[in-house]
Amino acid sequence: MEFMGYVRENGRVGSRNHVAVIPSVNCANEVAKRIAAAVPNTRSLNHHQGCCELPPDLDRVTLSLTGLGMSPNVGAVLIVSLGCEGTDVDYMAQHIAETGKSVEVIRIQELGGTRVSIEKGTEIAQKLADKIAPIKRQAVDMSEAIMSIKCGASDATSGLASNVVIGYVADKIVDLGGTVVFGETTEFIGAEHILARRARTPEVGRKIYEIVERMENRAKSLGCDMRKGQPTPGNIAGGLSSIEEKSLGAIVKSGTKPIEGVLEYTDVISNQKGLWIKDTPGREIETLTGMAISGAQAMCFSTGRGAPQGFPTMPVLKICGNPHTFARLSEDMDVNAGRIITGEKSIEEVGEEAFERFVRVLSGEKTHCEELEYYNSIDIYTLGPVI
Repeated sequence: MEFMGYVRENGRVGSRNHVAVIPSVNCANEVAKRIAAAVPNTRSLNHHQGCCELPPDLDRVTLSLTGLGMSPNVGAVLIVSLGCEGTDVDYMAQHIAETGKSVEVIRIQELGGTRVSIEKGTEIAQKLADKIAPIKRQAVDMSEAIMSIKCGASDATSGLASNVVIGYVADKIVDLGGTVVFGETTEFIGAEHILARRARTPEVGRKIYEIVERMENRAKSLGCDMRKGQPTPGNIAGGLSSIEEKSLGAIVKSGTKPIEGVLEYTDVISNQKGLWIKDTPGREIETLTGMAISGAQAMCFSTGRGAPQGFPTMPVLKICGNPHTFARLSEDMDVNAGRIITGEKSIEEVGEEAFERFVRVLSGEKTHCEELEYYNSIDIYTLGPVI
């Protein structure tokens, strides 16, 4: 089986062909946003990091932004630097360029301020867009697919319908030789032993326990536990009573295949195949960023109560488990898994529909997030304080 993708110089395959405008620090966000707004097929990756953080987090932000620029969904990159940030702009430019794509850098302080930087950046971004425009889609085997998984605004239907459908799709992609990445470590808690049983090796099983303990200890370091943060008030209103109950439903979206390994937040997929965990929090915006860093070409996103947001360079396919939510938010949701709840369709029938839609998205069909242009926010999962 095949999909139509953009084959990059380094052999990786993308589902989109965007110019990414990457601010190296939050101070450069406004310039990056204005540049992207002026040039078609250009996406700005605005975030809140890059300065006044401890060295491990500055390294983490540098690696994250580099990974986003290396994404196969990105055809060319413009880095917008303020000029005095803590991130390593030269590292970013060098490693992104090693993938074979064009990379340019502008520095606001050197150019003489906001207005001139927007003008110069827009000129460069337009040239980059013109350069990648002739690149055409090619037929590639489904073994080149990299799917990421997320759930958000969950309710009791998520674990019964939409998560199960995504698990079906995940199994199918793994069987076709592709790659699937799931995360949300906070939503393993109470079910981590079930995931560990599926680990390919004992070392992978131990790593699953390790990332869960690490996440729990972050909360304990502030003198509290997960309550009020997980499950969220919306989850509780939707019928989920505890983090353990939420976790049992959440892990279903990973399917049934063996877990090959655990990725750290800034890790990029190279030749890994099969099912992988990435250590991420539960909140959407940081998790979507982490999955885009991985190099995922698209995401399947499960929701019950309705979570509409997408990501600038990674299409997000919304699979809704609640039939009432789908009816209310039909312009935001892509696949109605609520028909499983009403008895109209089986898991397999909706699973096949979701898989076919996912393949079409890989081949260029827009998700509702993309049609609505609801993709203008990202954020990076950092660990320490702002200082």
